[in-house]
Amino acid sequence: MKNSVNRDLPEDVMKDLNYKPFETTEIGHPEIQRVAPKVHVSTGDDKVVTSIKQVIKDTLKDGMTISFHHHFRNGDFVFNTVMREIIDAGYKDLTLAPSSLTGVMNDMVIEAIKAGTITNITSSGMRGSLGDFVSHGGLKNPVIFRSHGNRARAIEHGDIKIDVAFLGVPNADALGNANGMEGDAVFGSLGYALMDAQYADKVVLLTDNIVSYPNTPASIKQTQVDYVVKVDKVGDPDKIGSGATRFTKDPKELKIASTVNDVIVNSPYFKDGFSFQTGSGGAALAVTRYLRQAMIDNKIKASFALGGITKPTTDLLKEGLIDKVMDVQDFDKGAADSMHTSANQQEIDASWYADPDNKGAMVDQLDVVILSALEIDTKFNVNVMSGSDGVIRGAIGGHQDAATAKLTIISAPLVRGRIATVVPDVTTIVTPGDSVDVLVTEYGIAINPKRKDLQEALGNLPGVPVYKIEDLQKLAEQKVGKPKPLEFTDRTVAMIEYRDGSIIDTVKEVKD
Repeated sequence: MKNSVNRDLPEDVMKDLNYKPFETTEIGHPEIQRVAPKVHVSTGDDKVVTSIKQVIKDTLKDGMTISFHHHFRNGDFVFNTVMREIIDAGYKDLTLAPSSLTGVMNDMVIEAIKAGTITNITSSGMRGSLGDFVSHGGLKNPVIFRSHGNRARAIEHGDIKIDVAFLGVPNADALGNANGMEGDAVFGSLGYALMDAQYADKVVLLTDNIVSYPNTPASIKQTQVDYVVKVDKVGDPDKIGSGATRFTKDPKELKIASTVNDVIVNSPYFKDGFSFQTGSGGAALAVTRYLRQAMIDNKIKASFALGGITKPTTDLLKEGLIDKVMDVQDFDKGAADSMHTSANQQEIDASWYADPDNKGAMVDQLDVVILSALEIDTKFNVNVMSGSDGVIRGAIGGHQDAATAKLTIISAPLVRGRIATVVPDVTTIVTPGDSVDVLVTEYGIAINPKRKDLQEALGNLPGVPVYKIEDLQKLAEQKVGKPKPLEFTDRTVAMIEYRDGSIIDTVKEVKD
């Protein structure tokens, strides 16, 4: 079985999981019936419990689906604390459905898999030892990877049915009103956790800071919460995000960032009221700096910035260069603090952000987005999931979702070390080439041939060479050589969904 991007799909797995092959980036306008959670009716006076072990006993059964959020990132204490109790209690055959998995969770997840506690995983991504473990066949069933918007869609459809959501928060009152903006471990927006709070059958909040009732503003509301558990510490704020974001000093990244800015400024979309989304990497932050100066020089303001938010973006808000910041996740303390003090920084959930089966997601209104890539091929397909060795070491995140912008720019070096970034065919297709408009490297740019308008607008920029993407691929190969083909077994270890739930690619087990 092949899909429209010519990827072989395992017919047995596709049939067992009732999947359709990816066909098109055009979602259409279906009529959707959403699901609703079970509700245990209560006055709310008995929600506070002091024992994680007891709340697990009261809520969990073998075979259930459990979820967590990743807003604490590498400062997360909740996940490992809860999973320790679940493993020790002997639960089996659970599905793990977090918004994403971070490095601090890896050892515990591997232990849970080996114990038979976890037999299924759906997530945005995974890295490090867990990615390596799964890539070498360590998990019984294929991982299902979904974008942030697609996870929201899957939850609302019932494709992911969360039985118990364990949600760490830096504050909550006794009935479960909570936000991410106050306490010792603040992280700002609760955007990804809001889906779990709304749709899980049982919602358990864990906090080290129970405050007086009623706690406002309430991102998660008492009407959604079943239990509030007092713990010693929910997270390490020093590992959630830094107080000040450091711009890259790498000449290659600065060159790429400067060229990205040239592409944006000379595109048809750089005009008063434009909207944009950038990432959190060094080059993306440098783009924000260049874009700021271009906006000042041209007397242009943006209507909104979207996505995962950093301090450089909220600084633009404070300067009046952006009207609104639509915030689904904060990547540093500066952005989190800004959400607490600025009325124009709006917390949004993952559905509002990027669910394709919606009455209008924010990504549908994006003019410009800057995204990264592990690999991009001569058909403009992008891989952000697997490394050059075939091992899972990334995340879809909002990549597919934001790539629906009017101008989708991929910023990436031509090579990394001795590994080509521009290749004949990517190892794993995550974002299809139909969504990508311009590739920016330190050597120059390549414009998708389907965008004749951009070829005309960007074809003669001073100091910005324009290549065919095939020529950039050949240049990369000249520099690092042609790698040996990767070897895989026939076993499928992961399914890559497109944002509509169809299968765009798979990951095979790496052959030892």
